[in-house]
Amino acid sequence: MQEKKNKAAILKRLARLEGQLRGITKMVETDRYCVDVLMQTAAVRSALRAVERLIIADHADHCMEKAILSGDPDEQRAKFGELVALLERARD
Repeated sequence: MQEKKNKAAILKRLARLEGQLRGITKMVETDRYCVDVLMQTAAVRSALRAVERLIIADHADHCMEKAILSGDPDEQRAKFGELVALLERARD
């Protein structure tokens, strides 16, 4: 299978998210102002949604395309169902 085009961007964003989470942990440990902590958690949620969008795009570009090209209706339905479930979860 071909490497997913967004892999490097996903890994870079996840590394940044790790740093943000460590920062939030330190903020809580040092009793930083609640609103400041909440602003950082909102930034993490937003960044995580961006990662989810990249992963969904890769799923559509690779897994969905493979199912479409296979001509197998059962595989196509399964991959489409996975995509719908991913989109529903990403909305929450």
